Amino acid sequence: MKQYYEFKPLNIGRWLIWSLFALALVFAPLVFTSGLSITMLSQMGIAIIACLSYNILLGQGGMLSFGHAVYTGLGSYLAIHALNQVASGSLPLPVVTIPLVGGLAGMGFAALLGYVTTKKSGTTFAMITLGIGELVFAMSLMVPEFFGGEGGINANRVVGKPFLGINFGPPIQVYYLIAAYTFVSVAAMFAFTRTPLGRILNAVRDNPERVEFIGYDTQKVRYLAFITAGFFAGISGGLAALNFEIVTAEVVGAARSGAYLLFTFLGGATFFFGPIIGAILMVLAFILFSEFTAAWLLYLGLIFLFMVMYAPGGVASLIMMNLRVAAFGRLRPLWVSYLALAFCALVAMAGGAAIVEMVYHLQLSSLPGGTVKFMGAALDPRSVDSWFGSAFVMLTGIGLFELARRQFSRQWGEIQEYIEKEIKRREALS
Repeated sequence: MKQYYEFKPLNIGRWLIWSLFALALVFAPLVFTSGLSITMLSQMGIAIIACLSYNILLGQGGMLSFGHAVYTGLGSYLAIHALNQVASGSLPLPVVTIPLVGGLAGMGFAALLGYVTTKKSGTTFAMITLGIGELVFAMSLMVPEFFGGEGGINANRVVGKPFLGINFGPPIQVYYLIAAYTFVSVAAMFAFTRTPLGRILNAVRDNPERVEFIGYDTQKVRYLAFITAGFFAGISGGLAALNFEIVTAEVVGAARSGAYLLFTFLGGATFFFGPIIGAILMVLAFILFSEFTAAWLLYLGLIFLFMVMYAPGGVASLIMMNLRVAAFGRLRPLWVSYLALAFCALVAMAGGAAIVEMVYHLQLSSLPGGTVKFMGAALDPRSVDSWFGSAFVMLTGIGLFELARRQFSRQWGEIQEYIEKEIKRREALS
């Protein structure tokens, strides 16, 4: 009897992407060396795991959850309790395993609460998650023995004897621990999307009735996915507990769940790498953008509104559309149009932002008099000239943007027609 051996070719592109991702995690703190940069990089790693775990529900399973912070937050609480037990000597665990405690906690609570939550789908599922989120947040203030009340729970991650000089005191050591968990967690969640459970979860998202017809229990599929998402959410929470050494009630609040939803959507829930982009944007918005202006939440809401209206696939969809155009060699003619659109949009946003900053200064500033410093210019909210100038710049930018957009739309349509014809030509040749 003959034996046949089959060798599959290596997916060079996939190996290259994962290698670049690993190198980015390793060398990022060597490029961005300031204390703020290390802090931001650590928070980006934590946010990447949280947003990807949320995307198991939203992007992979079509389950809109308003309470995902319950599982990241409860993972943080169990992790910081475990860290305190390690410090007291009653729990013989190395510090590097504390995030796994958070993961197991998240998985346990997901198994407990998810059994009820996943009984329904669609809007009912979303409302149940919202109710559970509010319930847990209320309990965080009602049970101070576990949640620590408004002050939260503190811990010290520098416990035990250092191993090879590593005691997780310096932030750079914590970063590399977070980076290691981030890489492994991202790889595991990507592998999950390729498993039979991940594939059937996509089918449940797209056509649950047909999945029922072929013999699968859609509630069980959603339940298993919910538990998986809870595990990785708990790991994110455990890493956050180690990084900040404090856990407060805010980690299980609706604002945290809303942030996961908003930035996962902005990054692109329909693509695996979309939530990674969203997580990076989330950290940049909360740490950097919020320092520049008091109106940052307004700007964030407007960005979300325009993305829903004009790019519902998120940033990832814009990247993939342009990669498709580039694959057919038609991206170069678009560069001039992109530059024109970007310039006109920046002009319009500058004028609009100037108006917003003056309104905020008049309504919210403790000293409403004086000028507002904006992009190197001094704006006087009491002067008609500042309002007229800002409005003129905004309207000029909007008008120019509309002209550039029409030209771009015609050019984009011609390129898409060319691509469709080229696809049909290649299919005919094959």
